[in-house]
Amino acid sequence: MMPPVFSILKNDATVFALVSSRIYRHDDAPQGVQKPYIVWSMVTGMPELQLSGSPLSDMDTVQVDCLSETDQEIETLAYAVRNAFDNARIANRITLNSRDSETRLYRISIDADIISTRS
Repeated sequence: MMPPVFSILKNDATVFALVSSRIYRHDDAPQGVQKPYIVWSMVTGMPELQLSGSPLSDMDTVQVDCLSETDQEIETLAYAVRNAFDNARIANRITLNSRDSETRLYRISIDADIISTRS
């Protein structure tokens, strides 16, 4: 099961106002996508093991990258993403704040630890 990153971010009014549905899995956005946008990927995943049967949930760490052409816009988007995770009661932290030397896009990366119940 994939963690509900897309639904958490898309359903947050502030994030949606900034990127609409420009939230892409596998750390891969389409060529020429409008900025700003978000890409995300799984970093680690681990079942929460129990002695009496199959795992009931998973604890996944995801990396969410916010990308933009301006420094002001990237900070606004990163704070919105962080607040969306906070509101969903998901532990998160900023792990990178940089500018790509080739694309010249600003990037802020946020790692989030999501516990999902297995169905």
